Amino acid sequence: MNSLSRRDLLARATAVAAAAALPLPLAASPGPRPRTPLALRQSVCRWPFAAIPDADFYPMVKDLGFGAVDLLTEREWRLAEDQGLICSMGMPTDRRDFIPRGFNDPANHALLLGELERCIPAARRHGVPNVITMVGNRDGRSDEEGLDACIEGLNRIKALAETEGVTLCLEMLNSRVDHHDFMGDTTAFGLKLMYAVNSPRVRLLYDIYHMQIMEGDVIRTIRDHGQWIAHYHTAGNPGRHELDPRQELNYQGIARAIVESGFDGWLAHEFIPTGDPRAGLRAARETCGMIA
Repeated sequence: MNSLSRRDLLARATAVAAAAALPLPLAASPGPRPRTPLALRQSVCRWPFAAIPDADFYPMVKDLGFGAVDLLTEREWRLAEDQGLICSMGMPTDRRDFIPRGFNDPANHALLLGELERCIPAARRHGVPNVITMVGNRDGRSDEEGLDACIEGLNRIKALAETEGVTLCLEMLNSRVDHHDFMGDTTAFGLKLMYAVNSPRVRLLYDIYHMQIMEGDVIRTIRDHGQWIAHYHTAGNPGRHELDPRQELNYQGIARAIVESGFDGWLAHEFIPTGDPRAGLRAARETCGMIA
C-alpha cells in the first residue's frame, strides 16, 4: 500500500470520527396516545343524587350517556323506563333496616324470602337483571353462624332466581367507617358464600369504595375472583366523593381490569357529589369509559 492510500484512509477515518461526534437529531415527539372507548356499561345510583327531582335526574342520566339507574324499588322502575333506561340493580324493599337486617339471622328469612319471591319475577318482567340482598349486621353472631344462616336462606331462593334469570347480588360493605358491625365486610366472606351456594344467579356486588377501606388490593381481587362478581359500585376514597385526583383509587386502571376479566354487567357510580352533579358524573363516565 503506498503513502497516498494511507493518507486517504486516514482522512476518511477522521471524517467518520468527526461525524460520530456530532449530536444526533432529536426524534419527533410521538405526542399523546389516542384514547379509545372501553367496553364497560355504566349506571348511576339514585340515592346520592336524591336532591335532584325525578323530572330532572332521569333525563340528566340519559343525556350524559348512561344506560341505567341503580338501586331503585319497583315503583321507580317506570321512571327509568320512561327515559329509555333500565334499572341495573333492583331493591326488593325500601325498609329503613334493609342493610342491618340480612340473611345471617334465620329469624329474618321469612321476611327476606317473601320480599324476594315478589321482587324477582317482577324484575324479570321489567328487564331488571339484578336484585340486591344483604348479609346483615353481626349483632353478637359469629361469622360461622352468620355464614351458615346465609347459605340456608340463599339456597331456598336460588332456584327462583335461576328460573327467572335474575341475579341476586350480595353487597360487601365496610364495617370501619360507614356500616359498623356489618358482617359481610370482606371479599373472603363473600367468596365463602359463593362457593357454598354455587349458583350462577347468586353473585357478589363488589363495591370498590367499601373494599378499598377494608382490604385494598382491588385490581388483584378483580383478576382473581371476577367470575363471582355480577355488579360493581364506585366512589372515591376517602370521603365517598367524586372520582377525581383528590382520592386514592386509580379508576381508569380498575375499569380496565374489570373489562379484561370478561365482565359484561354494569358498573354503577355511587359517589356523593361535592360539586356540580352533572360535571362529576360526566367526569366519572369519562374516567371509567376511556383508556389511553
